[in-house]
Amino acid sequence: MANFITQLFQVVLIQLFGLFGIFFAFGFVLAKLQEYTQKTYYKTVGWKGILITAWFGTPIHELGHIFFAKLFRHKINGFSFFQPNKTNGNLGHVDHSYHKKSLYQNIGNFFIGAAPMIWGSIVLVTMLYFLVPNGKEIFAPLANNITSPTAFIFSLKNTLLNLFSLENLQSWNFWVFLYLSFCLSAHIAPSKQDRAGMWKGFIWIVGLILLANTITLSLKFDITQYILNLTKYLGIFTAIFTYTLIISLVHFILSSLVLLPFRK
Repeated sequence: MANFITQLFQVVLIQLFGLFGIFFAFGFVLAKLQEYTQKTYYKTVGWKGILITAWFGTPIHELGHIFFAKLFRHKINGFSFFQPNKTNGNLGHVDHSYHKKSLYQNIGNFFIGAAPMIWGSIVLVTMLYFLVPNGKEIFAPLANNITSPTAFIFSLKNTLLNLFSLENLQSWNFWVFLYLSFCLSAHIAPSKQDRAGMWKGFIWIVGLILLANTITLSLKFDITQYILNLTKYLGIFTAIFTYTLIISLVHFILSSLVLLPFRK
């Protein structure tokens, strides 16, 4: 019995990490970069600095919540794409409700919470394709199958070189893209409330996977490999999230350097 429980928890952890690890890993790093970037604005140009990026980033953030709330059949009780409140720091909101007995809707809480990161990253790559002259070439290194840390670093280098090529630097729409990208990346991470919703949904996902593995292992059948085969479909999200991470990092570095003289 002890061996069964040990095996059960091992396979469940492997499956959860394989399927959802990228959401938590990238979500954590993006949240930290967003936090540091917004602190830079607060400490230099103040609340107005947040609004410089929020007018575009916040509506995309909230639209992501609405899209996934509709996808998982939640009821939208009210929303505001952009309603900045200096007192409490709120910029927008989506109020939704769901049937507590619905497994599908409970699981949906995870994706609704993670929606700004998923939706925002897709919008970011879409803008890249339509606004930047060599958009496809920029994203290509990340879209390739990366099998080692060395290959990953190499792809990042090529992405940055392609992004800040001489052709792009001389193009007006590249600068429009860069500004809008900074607006989006500054508000792309799930908020504290969003992360709480993610955990609500994730508990149901854990329970479902735990139940499935309890049944299959009892029948002497390990579904781990079948579950991990699904991760190949997450490759494009890894590429998209990586690109989003690059933009967020560039935004943080540039904002820190440019706004340094205004530090209070």
